[in-house]
Amino acid sequence: MDTFPEQFIFGAATAAYQAEGAVTIGKRGKNCWDDYLQKSGEFDPRQASDFYNRYEEDLRLSHEFGINGLRLSIAWSRIFPNGKGEVDPAGVEFYHQLIDSCNKMGVTPFVTLHHFDTPEKQFKEGDWLSLKMVDAYVDFATFCFQEYGDKVSYWITINEPWSVVAGQYIIGHFPPNNHYQIGKAIQSMHNMMVAHARVVNTYKESNQKGEIGIVHILESKYSISEKEEDRKAAQKEHILANQFLLDATFNGEYSPETIHAINEILSVNDSQFMTLEEDFLHLKEAAENIDFLGLNYYGSHFLKHYTGTSKIHHNGSGKKGSSIFALKGVGERVTNSAIPTTDWDWPIYPQGLEDMLLFIKKRYPNYKKIYITENGLGSKDQFKDGQIIDDERIDYARLHLAAILRARKQGIKVEGYFMWSLMDMFSWTNGYNKRYGLFYVDFETQQRFPKKSAYWYKKISETKKLDQA
Repeated sequence: MDTFPEQFIFGAATAAYQAEGAVTIGKRGKNCWDDYLQKSGEFDPRQASDFYNRYEEDLRLSHEFGINGLRLSIAWSRIFPNGKGEVDPAGVEFYHQLIDSCNKMGVTPFVTLHHFDTPEKQFKEGDWLSLKMVDAYVDFATFCFQEYGDKVSYWITINEPWSVVAGQYIIGHFPPNNHYQIGKAIQSMHNMMVAHARVVNTYKESNQKGEIGIVHILESKYSISEKEEDRKAAQKEHILANQFLLDATFNGEYSPETIHAINEILSVNDSQFMTLEEDFLHLKEAAENIDFLGLNYYGSHFLKHYTGTSKIHHNGSGKKGSSIFALKGVGERVTNSAIPTTDWDWPIYPQGLEDMLLFIKKRYPNYKKIYITENGLGSKDQFKDGQIIDDERIDYARLHLAAILRARKQGIKVEGYFMWSLMDMFSWTNGYNKRYGLFYVDFETQQRFPKKSAYWYKKISETKKLDQA
């Protein structure tokens, strides 16, 4: 058996909008998803997992099942209904109670400040394309540090910048539903990284006791063949989705290799992005100040050369084999017949996690430590004889935990793992038909049921030993 260190975090993850419900409680303001989802009529997030009212039950389950860390996020518009200005005391008090309950139950809170849920006002002003949004976000973060800083030891600035911009401006399945707008995507990522940097530096200037980092979703990119043109396609998507963000995070600037590839992609797509000299002052300082990287990993991609116009179809239904992702100036994602995939066409490839960790160690030796802040399997879980037998989720987690152990043996400082997700939740683009939770949620009654994976995860957490299938 392989063993994890005693202090290793075996956690689980949530996000406010996906779990809380209670959208009409207090003076909570709208965020960018509320009207968007209501108009589409496809998914209803208004109750979600009712975490707002049931968090104490969920934390008791966490404690009972050996989960000693919880990723949660603060809904910005629950604190500032208009994104800035007026504060809702009910929202402020809710997060005090939630964080206090985490600490009381021995479940360390890792608190995310932005998890896809920009307030409506800031969204309409341009979201992360607007410098007004950046300023408002820094003010919101500063408020949270002052309000909760004495009880939160781990802060996360932004969750998955790449997922945000891919959803908003490339795939078009996040509001505002733009398609193939590469210039907007790159500009938005840069602005998010500047916002992240300003918040990291603000936190460090406050001399608080905790640590602060960012969460990136990082997918290794592989050439489907030995052809040079296919290799270049994989490298371009890697730079666009991974290296651009990691350069900003750990170097405080973009390398010549990164800028060259980004400019090539922008040129083919008749786009550009702009930076300010002061941006890199913030980024450089934050690169020294950041305490940890949160790495979200679900799968990797195989690419081939592509010269056509962009064409993408998002598989949001679980109809296997329906995904299409071909990006002009980058490449086309293709299926590798040797790699299994989920019903949502996500390749199950734990080697990609190990390879990404090795890449970070080699290219960014100044990183301090890494948490795997999300990893999990979405599936169509069902009751069988009064139980939820999710062996495929256990197998998935086991393989990825084994990859972490291999990386640790190579000197990579991975100090925690968070299953996505704690309980079944609302999914941004899948509604309720894609379940990730360790605990099954009957969304009609909101009753929780431990899955087989919850009992397995408890054993791993208690013994610190990874069993072999």
